[in-house]
Amino acid sequence: MKTNLKLFLVAACASTLLMQACGNGNKPKVQSDNFLKGTAKIAVDESFSPIIDEEAYIFKAANPEANPVFQYRPETGVLNMLLNDSVRVAIMARELDTAETGIFKRRTLPPVVTKFAIDAVAVIVNQQSVDTLLTLKDLKGMLNGTVKTTKSLVFDNPNSSLVRYLKQIAGVKNLPKQNIYALKSNKEVIKYVSTHQDAIGLTGFAWLNDPDDDYAAAVDKVKIVGVKNEDNKKAPNEYFKPSQSTLVQDLYPLSRSLYVIDCSGKRGLGAGFAWFLASERGQRIILKSGLLPDSLPQRQINITH
Repeated sequence: MKTNLKLFLVAACASTLLMQACGNGNKPKVQSDNFLKGTAKIAVDESFSPIIDEEAYIFKAANPEANPVFQYRPETGVLNMLLNDSVRVAIMARELDTAETGIFKRRTLPPVVTKFAIDAVAVIVNQQSVDTLLTLKDLKGMLNGTVKTTKSLVFDNPNSSLVRYLKQIAGVKNLPKQNIYALKSNKEVIKYVSTHQDAIGLTGFAWLNDPDDDYAAAVDKVKIVGVKNEDNKKAPNEYFKPSQSTLVQDLYPLSRSLYVIDCSGKRGLGAGFAWFLASERGQRIILKSGLLPDSLPQRQINITH
């Protein structure tokens, strides 16, 4: 009798739960991820894979139940994935514009934006090249076609954030075709410049710090060029190379900010990873990488007597 009563109660509870789940055509909500657990896809600008790989390794080690799946694409691909709702979290070198933000607001998924680092665009030449200095004015001239040069200007994927950035600073919609070449990746740019004395390469600064074995030898065969910005009131006559100090003092003229754009509408794993990037631990990883953290970690000095 007791057994039958138990079975009856179990069946009644199951029936009630099923009716609640199916009532009014509503399906039970399933949360596949939360702040530090579960799985979530994050689209990432492939230009920043070195630093994101480092951050992800530590984040996963500290949170074993977290499984962010990073999908690396050129910036155009990352943006398309976000707008098409293939992903709801992206890491990019720009914020969304007004029209793009409006799309997510209409979906009732207003973007939550976290700035976490500043990257430099490095100008590199072959170690055997006599060129060591370049003015921002001349670089803009090469990019908009007003300065003629026999040098080959090379950069990564034509759909990359770097190409968008170069068009922006040059004030053009399209780059000239003569002596300007788009390759496939930052690695290819570095490798190309390492074997061509007449080439000038533009690449993310992160790719030159602690390179992987497959292109470390190429990094050793290139050098970074100093860049002068004559419009910089602080130092209009000086040339600067990218570094954390020249970035924080706003002396190096070629820089871009990195953002996590979270359109998930919840405190999910994307928000958790953004929090980690902006945390002291995440910022220290960025500091060690050579990029400039958005907030410099404080150093604590203990004085003993």
